[in-house]
Amino acid sequence: MTISYTPGWTASIREVVIGATAAEGGTRRISYRIGGESDLPCIGLGQKPLIAFEICDDPALWPDVVRSACTKLIDNPPAWAAYVDTTLQADLIRLNLTSTRRRNFDAYDSVGKTVTAILAATSLPLIIEGSADAEIDSEVFQRCGEVGEKERLVLGTAEAARYRSVAAAAIAYGHSVIAQSPIDVNLAKQLNILLREAGVPDDRIIIDPYTGALGYGFEYTYSTMERIRFAALKGDADLAMPMICAPTDTLTIKEIRGAVHNHETAVSWEVATSIAAALAGATILVVRHPGSLARLRKAIDSLWNLEVA
Repeated sequence: MTISYTPGWTASIREVVIGATAAEGGTRRISYRIGGESDLPCIGLGQKPLIAFEICDDPALWPDVVRSACTKLIDNPPAWAAYVDTTLQADLIRLNLTSTRRRNFDAYDSVGKTVTAILAATSLPLIIEGSADAEIDSEVFQRCGEVGEKERLVLGTAEAARYRSVAAAAIAYGHSVIAQSPIDVNLAKQLNILLREAGVPDDRIIIDPYTGALGYGFEYTYSTMERIRFAALKGDADLAMPMICAPTDTLTIKEIRGAVHNHETAVSWEVATSIAAALAGATILVVRHPGSLARLRKAIDSLWNLEVA
């Protein structure tokens, strides 16, 4: 299929390097240079979106539909990570430290041990998601940043009200930061400026516009992502960062929550939301259901094989 198209952009998306191979000082078998696009998604030689699979260290806080699909793995994060790497063949692994969201959490040593074990169990680049508490995250990301030094991790998420602890760990240990704002172009730009003023280099910031579930506000996410991409390609350097989308809300909506074993519905919802996010400009797509990854990869491969004249 050939599509006639005439671009009119003047700038490009900034590149961010994730992961570090032995030649780069780390232990990952692959590293990724995301960003660099100078056009809209699916057009030209733009990079295909990477697919990250998300695991956690406290499955009690994970969606029921995912727990029922990963029963033999969820109590062993390193084994889960190895399965994601060798069997599901994800591009990246995102570790959600759900244990840090427990009331009165103070098991900081266990966080460092978990990250160390997962880095040993898989050689894929790693994204780490902390708590929603700035005080807890200060210590959590310090531990994660230290044990993952030289691996070029991605730490998240930084928000306007709690970005300093994430930024400090990223600066100290050479990692990147996910900057999340609540579906708003101006707030996304403001947060990027705050991170830069805190000392995080432009080439270590990834935008998370926050992903609403399909049918539950995703249209606002899509519109915001398009506006961010358009502004970046028109020359707004404060928004010229790659984007990551994690449609995790899709597995908690009532249609999925009320049908724990309806895996087909869960996968369809997660994949559909992810494809739309890719078309809006996401460079990294995060999924949780093991059935989503292969289907999403097939869809992405098909879309990025379009011939554009």
